[in-house]
Amino acid sequence: MQASRWRLDGRTALVTGASRGIGLATVRELATLGADVLLVSRDEAHLEQTMAELADEFPARSLLSFAADIGDPEQRLEVFDWIADLEASPSLLINNVGENVSKPALDYAVEEVRALLDTNLIAAFEMCRLAHAHLAEHGNAAIVNVGSVSGLVHVRTGAPYGMSKAALHQLSRNLACEWAGDGIRVNSVAPWYIRTRRTEEPLADTDYFDEVLGRTPMGRIGEPEEVAAAIAFLCLPAAAYITGECIAVDGGFLHNGF
Repeated sequence: MQASRWRLDGRTALVTGASRGIGLATVRELATLGADVLLVSRDEAHLEQTMAELADEFPARSLLSFAADIGDPEQRLEVFDWIADLEASPSLLINNVGENVSKPALDYAVEEVRALLDTNLIAAFEMCRLAHAHLAEHGNAAIVNVGSVSGLVHVRTGAPYGMSKAALHQLSRNLACEWAGDGIRVNSVAPWYIRTRRTEEPLADTDYFDEVLGRTPMGRIGEPEEVAAAIAFLCLPAAAYITGECIAVDGGFLHNGF
């Protein structure tokens, strides 16, 4: 067995939503496996703080950052202008950006729905398309889209979020088939409740927290590092024959019937 199958030395990864939560855990996982990483996040101040921490943790890795809101079409183009100037062509793309406003379906304004779809779905689609030329030149590239169990079953996230994540999983399947000939694998992950800043508020309700654990066979909340490990696996040469798949990182939630 070749150890290199389980390493990412010499690879460059582009990670969006990279300064916190699952995105930051993914940066750390990829860097630990030997990859250089390009971090994109819209919170410039927090991104700078994160970069200082990562520089101390990974002195041997090239870690570069760019502050941008990839939900904005112009800023997406700016990201790839930055990459062109760096002459650092990524062979891995992790689409991690997402946001949510949770409420009953009848209570959404159409503008809120469009904003959620733009951020959670259209931005990822356009990032894939903008990255295609870079990824295709490597011949062994990978995209991982961070979806959600809410894109596979009903949970209480609100319909637009579930719609966006369901479409993101389908996008992954479509691109996996379209781009296989270009040497680009496309997969997704579907987390359940993960301990991040976004989940702090709902899980602070002790009754709701107990209900979540009661629906989760493993009886606990997931950690960002556990999602990052699944993402990293899908990037590895060892996963070279896996494309179009969705890995649930959910403690067994999706398989838990009555």
